[in-house]
Amino acid sequence: MSAAGDSRIAVAPPRPRRFGAVNGRAMWSLYRREQMRFLRYAGESIAGPAISSLMFLAVFHLALGGEGPVPGVTMAQFLVPGVIMFSLAHSAFESAAVALFHDKIEGIIGDILGAPVTPLEVIAALTLAAASNALVTAAVILALMSFFVDIGFHAPALILVFALAAALVFALLGLIVAICAERWDHYSAAETFVVFPVTVLSGAFFAVSSLPPAVQWPFLANPVFHALEGFRYGFTGYAQASLWVAAGVLAALILALGATALGLYARGYKLKP
Repeated sequence: MSAAGDSRIAVAPPRPRRFGAVNGRAMWSLYRREQMRFLRYAGESIAGPAISSLMFLAVFHLALGGEGPVPGVTMAQFLVPGVIMFSLAHSAFESAAVALFHDKIEGIIGDILGAPVTPLEVIAALTLAAASNALVTAAVILALMSFFVDIGFHAPALILVFALAAALVFALLGLIVAICAERWDHYSAAETFVVFPVTVLSGAFFAVSSLPPAVQWPFLANPVFHALEGFRYGFTGYAQASLWVAAGVLAALILALGATALGLYARGYKLKP
């Protein structure tokens, strides 16, 4: 048969997809997936914390009302940053921990482990997604509280910086707990005995400086205290600790938790069968 009569068509073999130094497509897919999961359950992830935060503000304001511990700042104005930070921390932790742990126990994590995406890209995408979710929740709470409290903005940039730093800390902590946990009980125990105490004992609802000096050291050693002080300074212009120290503590904690989460995920610790 002549070449002209040959009906066969030469097909080139498929070329492997090149992702470059960073697989941005995979990171965006993971990030968007967590965002959609967060919005799908907005009643629990946004409305729930918003309502509970308003209740916290009302109860503490009624109990402690009047002037706050800072001259020129009412108790309600003093409480607003603490209540928001409390909700932001819990939202970041839950968003990261619940999502990853659910994927782990359902076996979905195997698809991610086998995908052409590095451990660093996975941890970065999941951490940023959880932090973004927490910031959205905090923004909604702040908007609602502005209807009831005359909120000042002394340094808006610091508000965003310390809110983001705190969200990253608790998102990374959530990923570590999700990797190490084997049952939902383990996640609940971490939230009850780690996240709740460090957020409550951070000065969110009271001024640490009003306590006797002999009992202040546990609060000053709490990293959430430093995150809250920078965050509160952005609203009131008042801080009980150095903002540079606070920034240094949070930066070191983010690096330490990030390295831990990355190391555990890269090893497949309690992720691979």
